[in-house]
Amino acid sequence: MTTSKKWNRKEVMRYLIDEWIKPIAVALVLALVIRTYFVQAYKIPTGSMRMTLLENDKILVDKISYRFHGPHRGDVVVFKYPLDPKKDFVKRLIAFGGETVEIKDGAVFINGKMLEVPGTIRKNYYYNREDWPYGRMGQQFEVPKDSYFCLGDNSAQSSDSRNWGFVPKKNLSGRAFLIWWPPKRISLIN
Repeated sequence: MTTSKKWNRKEVMRYLIDEWIKPIAVALVLALVIRTYFVQAYKIPTGSMRMTLLENDKILVDKISYRFHGPHRGDVVVFKYPLDPKKDFVKRLIAFGGETVEIKDGAVFINGKMLEVPGTIRKNYYYNREDWPYGRMGQQFEVPKDSYFCLGDNSAQSSDSRNWGFVPKKNLSGRAFLIWWPPKRISLIN
């Protein structure tokens, strides 16, 4: 003779809440907190950062370290696009507020001196664009206080600070640090 326990409606609801709803709610809150304050995933839609980042690469962005220290020249940063803050852009940070910038013969000059370090910036060829407000041949300009000048590594195919101007400090979301997809491209971002 077997005995089976009959569940009443109250017990079923308590079981569902304790075993399913509470753990799922905790997981969702944790995921939201992590995404908002610590790390967020992004997908690269264009080739503006080739060869560092390719179309459809998926990256992780560190959103917390800039709360403790400022960004460094050469960091690959994610920020709210100044002309449409609903869009996120990813570019390389080239210059800080108060610095004078000139692009000449494919190289970037900061305060009259060619950037040699970090090496990644020097490896890229940055084009002058005569039809854009910044970066024309022979043009020197100063980056406004509390702003950054950012360029795409694929300078010929990048709409960047040469076109739309400077990135306000408040728009900076974080530093891209890892390509996590596709598997064959998993690597740290220089």
